[in-house]
Amino acid sequence: MNNNSIINWIQFGNVSIPNILLSHYSSLNINEEELVMILQLYTFQQQGHTFPTPTQLANKMSINEQRCMEVIRELLKKGLLEITEEVDQQNLRSEAYSLSPLWLKLIHFIENGQNETETHTNPSIIEQEEDSIYSVFEKEFGRLLSPFEIETLTMWMDQDDHHEKLIKTALKEAVISGKLNFRYIDRILFEWKKNGIKQVEQAINYSKHFRKKETREPQNETKYTGTIPFYNWLEK
Repeated sequence: MNNNSIINWIQFGNVSIPNILLSHYSSLNINEEELVMILQLYTFQQQGHTFPTPTQLANKMSINEQRCMEVIRELLKKGLLEITEEVDQQNLRSEAYSLSPLWLKLIHFIENGQNETETHTNPSIIEQEEDSIYSVFEKEFGRLLSPFEIETLTMWMDQDDHHEKLIKTALKEAVISGKLNFRYIDRILFEWKKNGIKQVEQAINYSKHFRKKETREPQNETKYTGTIPFYNWLEK
C-alpha cells in the first residue's frame, strides 16, 4: 500500500457504531437489511448529508432504489426513523432523516431491560393477522406510500391521538366520497375531532346523519339516478 492509498483511507473517515445496537438490534424488531440501512443513514449523517436519496443509498448497498425506499418505509412504520425539517443560516428549509427515535428506544431498552421491549415487538397472533394501517392505505391507493405520507399517518396517531380504526374509517369515507387523498382524509379527522368523535360507531353515525341531511335538502322532485349522496367534508 503506497502513501497515497493510506492518505485516501484516512481521509475517508471512520464511523463509531454503538455496540448495544449491534448486540440488541433483533430485540428492537430490526432485521439485518434494516440494520445496514440504519448504518448507511448514520454514515451519511456523519458526512453532513442528512437526507440521502434512494439512488445514493442503493449505490452503497446491494439492493435497488425501490427496495431502499421499502426498507426506509419499514423503519418509519416501526418508529425507528423519522423525517424532520431543518432550517439553515439562510432560513432555507430542508428535510432530514433523524435516528433519534432509534436512540431513544435503545436508551429505553437499557433502562427497562429486554422483557418490556419483547412485549412490544412480539404482537399476538390476532394483531399479526390484522392488516396494518399502512398496508390498508397502500391497498386503497394502489401504490406504496411515500415517506411523507407515512409521516402523516404517524402524526395522526401519535400527535393527533386518532385510533387506527378511526383513521381507517375516515379512509373508507374518502373512498365512498370519491376523494381519495390525504388532504381530504385529514379534513374528515379534523371535523370528527372538533365534534368530539373518538369511536368508529360515532363516526359512522355522524356520516349517516349528513348523508340523510343531504338527501332531505332538495325541495323539488328530482329523478332518481341510482347514486348515493355523500358529504363533502372539504366544503364544510
